[in-house]
Parts: sequence; C-alpha cells; structure tokens
Amino acid sequence: MTAPQAETDLDPESSEYARLVGERLRAIRRQKRLSLQEAEELSSQEFKASVLGAYERGERAISVPRLHRLAAVYQVPVDQLLPREPGDPRVDGAYLDLTAPATPAPRKVVIDLGRLDDIGGPTGEMLRRYLAMIQVQRQDFNGRVLTIRRDDLRAIACILDTPPDHATERLEQLGMLFHGTPLLANNR
Repeated sequence: MTAPQAETDLDPESSEYARLVGERLRAIRRQKRLSLQEAEELSSQEFKASVLGAYERGERAISVPRLHRLAAVYQVPVDQLLPREPGDPRVDGAYLDLTAPATPAPRKVVIDLGRLDDIGGPTGEMLRRYLAMIQVQRQDFNGRVLTIRRDDLRAIACILDTPPDHATERLEQLGMLFHGTPLLANNR
C-alpha cells in the first residue's frame, strides 16, 4: 500500500486553498524578515528552503502537523498561518496592509518589544500578554516594535496603574518607548 501524495496531487479547490495558505506563509516569513534559507536554518533544516518556497507558491499543501511545527519556528499562533474569510473575527478578514502608509498621529507611542523582559513581576507579565494579544490581532509579528493606539494606551495605563494621560510618561520611565525609526516591512 502506498502513501497518498496529499502534498503534491491537489484538486482545484485544494490547490486554491494551498495558494492562499502559501500567501500567508510568505507574509509571516517576510514580516519576520527571513529569507527562505534563513527560515531553513531557523528550523534546524527541518523545512528546506525549496519546500518552503513550494508551500508559499501553493505548489504543495502543507500538512497540519508540519503547519504546527512551522508556526513554532516562526513563533506565531498556528491560526495566523491560515487565510482569513470575510467576517472572520480575527481582524474581520483583513490582512495587515504592509504597503499602506501609516496615518501620522499627533504623537505616536511605539513600544520597544526588546525591552519587555526588563519589566518583571505581575505588571511585566500582564504587559507582555497584552502586547502579544495586540500582535495577534494585528498580525504583526516583526517582534521589534509595536505602535500603540489610543485605546491600547488606556488599557496599558490600567496595567501600569497610572492615569491614561500619564501612561506614555510611565512607559518612558520604564525605558519601553522606542525613539528610533522602526524598519517597515516594505523597506527591504
């Protein structure tokens, strides 16, 4: 008895879905600023660059166990590697538009995610969880910086036990604010 070739012989509907999954795989890899070869290295050669490329082009369908392992390699929730449907509660079916210019805010609050480990205790843990939730909602997994919106800042103020109009100051005191120019995904 031979094993089915689920990853190579696809019907038209499965082929289209594999293409959509591939687009998500490529988008996440690029957000992580990884080449196919770097992703191969990061996976300890479990995912060969050529196979990852075939997944991303929709030429091969990825199995659920391999999708789960790839999500672990990219350090993202598994569902983030799957395409969205219109009305999907995970950002209402919309993808993060990496090409759209950001609307300038009066004063952007940008968190340096690399500094999260400097905040200990329950406050640090709650802040880490909240910022991770924002990353999942926005599908923003670059892992370096995160721009905070006004509503997010109110929640962060609660976590930091400070009035909302002092949240930015408190983040500054904690050394959490990013003052450089964040690298945008479309500036490679």
